[in-house]
This record gives sequence, C-alpha cells and structure tokens, in this order.
Amino acid sequence: MSGYKRMRRQHQKQLIALENRLKAEMDEHRLRLQKELETQVNNTYIELERLAKRHAAQTDKEMKSVSAEERRIQQQIVAQQKKELTAFLENQKKEYRLCKEKVKEEMNEDLCTPKEEKQERLSRHKETMQRSQAEEEAHLLAQQRLVYDRSCRALKRRSVVRRHEFEQEQLREELNKKRTQKEMEHALMIRQDESTQDLERRQLQMLQKLRVELMRLQHQTELENQEEYNNRRQRELHRKHSLEQRQQPRNLKMLEMQIKKQFQDTCKVQNKQYKALRNHQLEVSPKGDHKTILKSLKEEQTRKLAVLAEQYEQSINEMMASQAMRLEAEQETECQALKQQLKQEMELLDAYQSKTKSQMDAQYEREQQKLEQKVSIRRAHLEQKIEEELAALQKERTEKIKQLLERQDREISAFDSESRSLGFGSLGSLDFPKEDNR
Repeated sequence: MSGYKRMRRQHQKQLIALENRLKAEMDEHRLRLQKELETQVNNTYIELERLAKRHAAQTDKEMKSVSAEERRIQQQIVAQQKKELTAFLENQKKEYRLCKEKVKEEMNEDLCTPKEEKQERLSRHKETMQRSQAEEEAHLLAQQRLVYDRSCRALKRRSVVRRHEFEQEQLREELNKKRTQKEMEHALMIRQDESTQDLERRQLQMLQKLRVELMRLQHQTELENQEEYNNRRQRELHRKHSLEQRQQPRNLKMLEMQIKKQFQDTCKVQNKQYKALRNHQLEVSPKGDHKTILKSLKEEQTRKLAVLAEQYEQSINEMMASQAMRLEAEQETECQALKQQLKQEMELLDAYQSKTKSQMDAQYEREQQKLEQKVSIRRAHLEQKIEEELAALQKERTEKIKQLLERQDREISAFDSESRSLGFGSLGSLDFPKEDNR
C-alpha cells in the first residue's frame, strides 16, 4: 500500500509538471502572438505614415508642376497675343500707307481743289485713320486682356480640378492602404486563432494521453497488488492448513489422553461403587455365601469394565475419525470461502477500474466538447470583431469620401460663383496649348 500511495503521488507530480509546462508553453505562445499583432499594427502605422509623407511630397511636386504649367501657358498666351498685336500693328501700318497713298493719288488727280484745302483734308483723313486704328488697337488690347484674364481664371479652375482629382486619388490610395493593412491584420488574427486551436488541441491530447498511461499503470499496479494479495492469502491459508494438519496428531493424542483420563476416572468410580456394593453384600449375606458373592461381583465388575473400555475405545476411534473429517471439511470450507472472497474482490476491482475508465472517458468527452465550444465562441467573437472593424472602416471610407467631395464641391461652386461675378461665365470648355516635350 505504501508503494501504491508513492506511485499515486508520483503520478500526481507528473500531471502537475505537465500542466505547468503546457501552461508555460501557452503563455509563451500568447505572448508571441501578441508581439506579432503589435508588430503588424506598428507596421500598419509606419506604412500609413510613409504613405502620408509620400502624399505630401507628391502634393508639393504636383502643385509646383501645376504652377509651372500655369506660368508656361500664361507665357504662351502672352507671346501669342504679342505676336497677334505685332501683326495687327503691321497690318494697320500697311493699311495706313495704302490709304495715304490712295488719298494722295486722288488729290493729285483733283486739280481744282486748292493745295491748302487738300492739305487740310489729308490731315483730317490722317487723324480719322489714326483715331480709328487707335480705337481698334485699344479694342484688340481689351479683347486680349479679357482673353488673358479668362484664360488665367480657367487655368486656376483647371488647377483646382486637378488638385481635387489628385486629392481623390490620394484619398483612395490611403483608404485602400488602410483596408489592405486591416485585411493583413485580420488574416494574421485568423492564423493566430488557428495556431492557438492547434496548440490547445495538441495540449489536451498530450494531457489526456498522459492520464490514460498513468491510469493504465495504476490499474496494472492495482491488479498486480490484488494478485499478490490473493497469492499471499492463499499461501497463508495453505500454511495454516499445513500447520493444522501437522498439529492434528498431537491434538488427537491430547484428546485421546483426555478420554483415557475420563476412562480412568470412570474406572475409579466403578471401583468405589464395586467396593461399596461388595461391602454391603458381605454385610447382609451369610458368611458362607461371601465367596460366591465376591466371585459374582468380580465377574460383573470385569464385564462392566470391559464394556466401558470398549465404549471408550470406540469413542476414541469415532473421535479420531470425526476430527479428521471435521478438519478436512473446515479446511475445504475455508478454501472455498477464501476463493469466493478473492473472486468477489477481483470482480470489485475490475468493476472499479471499469467505472474509473468510463468516468475518465466521459471526462475526456466533456473536455473535448468544452474545448470545441471555447474554440467556436472565440472564433465567433473574432469574426464579429473583424466584421465590426470592416464595417467601421467602410463607414470611415464613406464619410471621408463624402466629406472630401462635399468640400471640393463647395470650393468649385464658390470658384465658379466668383468667376460669374467677375463676368467670366462658364470656364470648363476652354482649351489650352499643350506643352511641347520635344
């Protein structure tokens, strides 16, 4: 029993040691998963920060490019208008010379008109032409100024539209990046959950396997102990019976001596009774009959003692026979009782071990169901969390896009309203010269 108790304590220590080792392994696993998730979240933050810096740089570069393009187009418009003005002035000079020559020819053909009048008419014609050309030049300059201002305004509108498109593109890239990073985070969480499931199932299997092995060893030890106990009980009974059989002759001798003593005591009583009867008979009988009476009494005493001796001898024989039979019957009864007792104890042990095994199987089934329920609930919570985060991300995406579009719509509406108040009207259909990349 002390060895059995020592074995049970050792088994308990093994279970506790395995449970502690599995707990440490699970703690280490969860810490590693936490660090992986933190690393993923930090990488997401770093990626978004890097994207924000790249967007800022791209925005600065785009604005510089837009400003440079505006200046280039403005310079092209100015150069084109200067070219048009130069051509217009050259054309005016040519028309002025032609008209002047034509007037001179007409005046030369008119011989009747005095010279002073011709000079006066020529001066008025010069003044009229110069005034007309000045008005036309002023009109052209005004038109060019209007075109230049309208073009500059249209350029600004196009820059606003391009900036809006650039903002939309950057916002889409930012939102897509967030969704991609969030999906990577969710994929990592799912992989971690699956890894945790595998570890939990493997640890439960290891724990149950050790319990089964320890129970097998325990049952084997219990069976060996029971068999050893049975053998010991049988050996003890066998030694007891052997001792009884060895002691039986001595016991029978003592009983025989007791019977002989009883016989001797009875003989003494008989002798006393004989003497008392002999004395009485001699007292009451004539002296001449004494010899006959003595002989008769002697014969009677001898006969009775012989019968009594025969009875006692028969009693001794019967006693010896009955003692041998009784000892054999008692020993057989004890053997059968012990055999039945040991059989019942073995059956009880077998029933106890079967019940223990059934209880362990039921416990394993409950542990398996509990683990699967735990895994299912945790996975459902994880899926719900992922769904909520994706819904929140989609809501954030919708809100940011809506806010951006509303702000851009307000900006373009305010710009167009200002343009109309300045008299420029619609600016969306103007064409601008493209940059020559040759």
